[in-house]
Amino acid sequence: MKIWVDADACPVVIKEILFRVAERKQMQVTLVANHQMRIPPSKFISFMQVPAGFDVADNEIVKRVEKGDLVITGDIPLAAEVIDEGALALNPRGEMYTSENIKERLRMRDFMETMRSSGIDTGGPPPLSQKDRQNFANHLDRLLQGQGE
Repeated sequence: MKIWVDADACPVVIKEILFRVAERKQMQVTLVANHQMRIPPSKFISFMQVPAGFDVADNEIVKRVEKGDLVITGDIPLAAEVIDEGALALNPRGEMYTSENIKERLRMRDFMETMRSSGIDTGGPPPLSQKDRQNFANHLDRLLQGQGE
């Protein structure tokens, strides 16, 4: 299993959790983003910079992800694509995207986008809380039980 990170919008605290996991589990973690990013020196952590553009990082992840890999993303359309490829998708709040819930999440995302484009202020997601961070770390640990050891 490899871990792919949609890194442009991934919170720093989540990246730090992933860096520790990469070392502890000796697993490959690859951050993909369209702007330069600092990563700690490690043979288990890599960074792939892609050109700026709509969905360029997402498309690169979909192209490289393999069945059984894990993708960290808050991007619902990307999550849907990697699930179709047989990979797992986990958002930075510790919620799994699954084949059972992804269609409903896509519909809700599209609905909210329609509301915003019509001028309605829907607000944004709340800031990442300590509980969200803990949920992410716990869910990641459960997913990785027995991996990389």
